[in-house]
Amino acid sequence: MTVEKTPLQLRSFAAAHAAISLPFDAGKLPGLSQRLIQSHWENNYIASVKGLNIVEARLAAALGDDAFPPIVYGTLKREEALRTGSIVLHEHYFANLGGNGKPGGTVVAALESAFGTHALWERDFRRTALSLSGASGWCSLTLNTHTGALQNVWASDHLHAVACGTPLLVLDMYEHAYQIDYGASAADYIDACFRNFDWAEVERRYRRTSARHIA
Repeated sequence: MTVEKTPLQLRSFAAAHAAISLPFDAGKLPGLSQRLIQSHWENNYIASVKGLNIVEARLAAALGDDAFPPIVYGTLKREEALRTGSIVLHEHYFANLGGNGKPGGTVVAALESAFGTHALWERDFRRTALSLSGASGWCSLTLNTHTGALQNVWASDHLHAVACGTPLLVLDMYEHAYQIDYGASAADYIDACFRNFDWAEVERRYRRTSARHIA
């Protein structure tokens, strides 16, 4: 069998991902400094975009090589999943900041139905997020399109997610998301994010996802 020596031209490995701009003025988020937001966007999010392009290019080259070791290919596939998760979660995170922090929309009623009260949902979300402090991970309000359930999801990295879970509200709990402003005080960072959550964006995600998947 002939071995391809040049990268295959595949849409799945196009290596053409581009970073999107911040959807708000980074200097106007109460409690979150421009320096923090800009560093996070440039050094973590954009780094993931560049990293995924590198991984996809290497996957395209490896796929055309019959002698490429499966164990090494698996490492590339893990990096593909890791970088993809990082991009998706970061883009959701930045997009659900820039608001006034005031809950609204049909998603609020849905949370009250799922958790009894909005206050109980918020308590669960905050505790889930705080449990990740000093380590790394993500806390996400997620709509499970298989069960229809709303739940707050704990994830220790970009790979952990609930099957069929669509993120509605995402909070980055990696230390890089708050250390510049708050040091080790993750609780103060969580408070600041709640003041900046854009519930109109959460509502858009909820309506879009529930309309498509929940009967």
